[in-house]
Amino acid sequence: MNDQPAVQLECPAPASREDLFACLAGLAIETTTREHPPVFTVEEARALRGEIPGAHCKNLFLKDKNDVLWLIVCLEDRRVDLKALPARIGSGRLSFGRPELLRRILGIDPGAVTPFALINAPPGSVNVVLDAEMMRHDLVNYHPLENCATTTISPADLLKFIRSCGHDPKIIGLS
Repeated sequence: MNDQPAVQLECPAPASREDLFACLAGLAIETTTREHPPVFTVEEARALRGEIPGAHCKNLFLKDKNDVLWLIVCLEDRRVDLKALPARIGSGRLSFGRPELLRRILGIDPGAVTPFALINAPPGSVNVVLDAEMMRHDLVNYHPLENCATTTISPADLLKFIRSCGHDPKIIGLS
């Protein structure tokens, strides 16, 4: 994992949803996307998403005390203890990244945090942690850079996408 501070970097021109889908198609990654009203919390997503197959996930954009950036991707019902997490992932004390930092590095707004936003992050600028239990599902679901849709992808293809963006994710048991 890259343990260098990343807050100096920035996303020059954020990718659109169409850019993301073109990137996925270029990697021969199949996905399905379902539109829905914008959602900002796991609870809203549960109420509005309808019958979308696969594991539903949440994403935490974090910064440690050394300004190292982290994206934690896990099952939506996973309780993440920010005090215990540093020992599991090898970080300093963690806090949520500010909206300005989220926009500058991942090119997205709060409520739309997703591993697909790594398309915008400079290679190696964000330490990516994927929940091992989440990765055992056949399908996983994330916002496609906007919180008004849900895109379904296989865990293997998610890994392929993240690595194609220049990031080397860790798969860690977060339970």
